[in-house]
Amino acid sequence: MKILLLLTLTLLLSETKSYFGTVIGVADGDTIIVLIDPDKQIKVRLEGIDCPELSQAFAEDAKLATVALCFKKRVRVDKTGIDKYGRTLAFVYVNDICINKELLKEGMAWHYKEFNNDPELAKLEEDAKAKKIGLWEQTSPIPPWDYRHQ
Repeated sequence: MKILLLLTLTLLLSETKSYFGTVIGVADGDTIIVLIDPDKQIKVRLEGIDCPELSQAFAEDAKLATVALCFKKRVRVDKTGIDKYGRTLAFVYVNDICINKELLKEGMAWHYKEFNNDPELAKLEEDAKAKKIGLWEQTSPIPPWDYRHQ
């Protein structure tokens, strides 16, 4: 039993928290595919944000914004966890630019407050909303989490 516990603890402690790779796919505004070595791809869900669902207004805009920010670019993936679908939750960087934050600044995402309480992300959403940019141009944008429950 002690050996199993020690092995489990070792695996948890040695798990990589940051990855480097190239974005080879963009599923939607907040989900990308990163090639981290020739044989390994990871599906990454951007931490702390939620972009419009594919059938919502601004979904294509959000996806194109993500493509422009990171597709075919070398990225650093700072893992924060795993979601219920097995995707890596992470903040993703191209050089020093955080993709998650850029999408909020551009009004292409909501701060996903149910799962993230970062005040900087909340402020970025508030600023985009005040400027009425991106999805905030709409009079009553429906958050994706509400849209999914309809």
